[in-house]
Amino acid sequence: MPTLAIDVMSGDLGAPECVPGALLALGQASDLHLELVGNPATIEPLLAPASAALRARVSIVPASDVVPMDELPRAAIRHRKASSMRIAIDRVKAGAALGCVSAGNTGALTAIAHFVLKTVPHVERAPIMSALPAAHGFAYMLDLGANITATAEQLRQFALMGSIVARDVFGIAEPRVGLLNVGSEDIKGHQTVQAANALIAGSAVRYLGFIEGDDIFSGKVDVVVTDGFTGNVALKSMEGLARLITGRMRTEFMRSTASRIAALFARPVLKRVGATLDPRQYNGACMVGLRGVVVKSHGRADRTAFALAIALARTAAIHDIPGCVAKALGSNSAEQGT
Repeated sequence: MPTLAIDVMSGDLGAPECVPGALLALGQASDLHLELVGNPATIEPLLAPASAALRARVSIVPASDVVPMDELPRAAIRHRKASSMRIAIDRVKAGAALGCVSAGNTGALTAIAHFVLKTVPHVERAPIMSALPAAHGFAYMLDLGANITATAEQLRQFALMGSIVARDVFGIAEPRVGLLNVGSEDIKGHQTVQAANALIAGSAVRYLGFIEGDDIFSGKVDVVVTDGFTGNVALKSMEGLARLITGRMRTEFMRSTASRIAALFARPVLKRVGATLDPRQYNGACMVGLRGVVVKSHGRADRTAFALAIALARTAAIHDIPGCVAKALGSNSAEQGT
């Protein structure tokens, strides 16, 4: 039975959503055991709705502290050793859990995970990878914010790791990989992406070359590779645009009686479209390349979204993503003589 350590105290919503989310995840996976890390006095009452069978697959690991959402990464490493985030990652390091999930401070989670778990051999930096809605279902993008800058070699590693996760976790037989750039022509882009383009082309991935921002959603590629600065700006822009469109549509449909009537007829279609674009449906981002599974949930994730992040961590743990990445990067480095 796979065991995951869940930081239920962090994030904007904390235990009131994270604990019910953990129970939802348990209900969806009968082979799962969860360690809920946090304040027992807070956690225990939230477990009251659970059946005896479900409760038997839950244990509580006490933690007396929480990493604030505005904590600097270095301060979190030094001063938050008793936090729910740190103890959850420590459980992975100790082998007590196969992976962990947290909705907490991204910078702190990245720093603590690197400090405690370290990266697998040949991996320089662990990127954050998550799903984004696209014409063909989903595209998987990395890095989404763990590394503000990236070298050409690190981008090559991101491409290889992204391809592995897309294949082994998300079931894409031959993931198509694209490198995000300001144009699709070979002459476009700064020196780093030019160098990365050459390196990725020589790697063991199905590489389609440069792609532009609109290709993220077009269905042209399955894996989008970029640095953390660009990836995070793109992600937040997408989220903002989705909220703008939703708000504008709601305003227009309520503008007049005729519009409200039209909204009633359009509701089934709008509901289906909304479901495919709902950020809760693709919550959970893997930190790829660490010596253990770490999944970052959105800080504002509700219980439904948090349960999906736990399900992602379970899948990544079952498929031993750290081992797969270590094997692939080791083989690729040997082929290149590095």
